[in-house]
Amino acid sequence: SAEDKTTGKKNAITITNDKGRLTKEEIERMVNDAKTHEADDKAQRERIDAKNGLENYAYSMKNTVNDEKVADKLDADDKQKILDAVDEATKWLDSNQEGTKEEYESRQKDLEAVCTPII
Repeated sequence: SAEDKTTGKKNAITITNDKGRLTKEEIERMVNDAKTHEADDKAQRERIDAKNGLENYAYSMKNTVNDEKVADKLDADDKQKILDAVDEATKWLDSNQEGTKEEYESRQKDLEAVCTPII
């Protein structure tokens, strides 16, 4: 029962929690859907991680080469070689937003092959 403290009125009330609730079948279906798509989600996450890894490496190299402390120690040709490789990688990224995990990883290895011996 509920009572209004100011007027003293009392009423019997029943609270139910059925509105907007999912049925057991709906919950079961959603869990099964999640299990079905788990592998796809994992592959998508790995693909995005590889893309982000390449992007981060490219920008990190660009910033490193343009840092005054490092730039002074680099040969102009080496600096340009790195900047060209970074530029090529970022242009490829811009035109291949839906690339595969393997493509992103391969591009990062190519970029590392140019940058690592120099830096």
